[in-house]
Amino acid sequence: MGTPEFAVASLAALINAGKEIVGVVTAPDKPAGRGQTITESAVKQFASAKGLKVLQPQKLKDPEFLVELKALNADLQIVVAFRMLPEMVWNMPPQGTINLHASLLPDYRGAAPINWAIMNGEKETGLTTFKLKHEIDTGDVLLQEKLSIGEAENAGELHDRMKETGAKLLVETIDQLEKGILEAKPQSSPKEEKHAPKLFKEDCKIDWNLPAIQIFNLVRGLSPYPTAFTTLLGKNLKIFRVSIEKIKPNIPVGNYSTDHKSFLKFATADGFIHLLEVQMEGKKKMGIEEFLRGVRL
Repeated sequence: MGTPEFAVASLAALINAGKEIVGVVTAPDKPAGRGQTITESAVKQFASAKGLKVLQPQKLKDPEFLVELKALNADLQIVVAFRMLPEMVWNMPPQGTINLHASLLPDYRGAAPINWAIMNGEKETGLTTFKLKHEIDTGDVLLQEKLSIGEAENAGELHDRMKETGAKLLVETIDQLEKGILEAKPQSSPKEEKHAPKLFKEDCKIDWNLPAIQIFNLVRGLSPYPTAFTTLLGKNLKIFRVSIEKIKPNIPVGNYSTDHKSFLKFATADGFIHLLEVQMEGKKKMGIEEFLRGVRL
């Protein structure tokens, strides 16, 4: 059970490891992009190409879907980047349901663990396989693997590393379960509460009053999607990549300085943030020099 690109790596790894996939459950097709073209999920595209049976329920409690799911007679269900399951679904197979989560649980429970770990300036994160139960991301842990986060690594780059590492961890988890050598352990109590809720537009707006390092982490934690932004010339400016200049600003916080050719920097509480890669509303993504050539500041 999965929908985005992150889940495709796990499905591919299970197939390559010789596991029998009796069915794939993914999101219904939906309109996307400016033309609102009907688009299939990344998981459906991959599963269909492999000739796998695909179910796309609108509602997970739909009686027709539940009959179809039961008829697959699965020993085990695996969830990677899907949606919250009702108990009648996760408790259906004899061996229950396993989830792969992109954090070291109990830290960063929630929908956006990769983004929040970087936004909070973490140096380390990881992946967890665990048994599903009622409360979201609270089930007993099966296996975990740690990963370091690069100083300038963004969410997209970390996502691509984690989907591969997570896929291997998932296969290892199933191998050990099959051999009967894996014991699920209750999650430890978190030292401090670290949450990873769904991201909304207000989470992405840059507050220039914050310290430069926090803004730097916000930008890379939201890049390439959903993307940090600020307002410039009355329009939203998405910001994908920045650097820090550690000197006390000589202009008010939130104001910018530019030579109109090679740099555009904003004053923060304790330094400057240099914009390196941006996208103005209605325009393409570009480096700062190209951007400055096409805009009058």
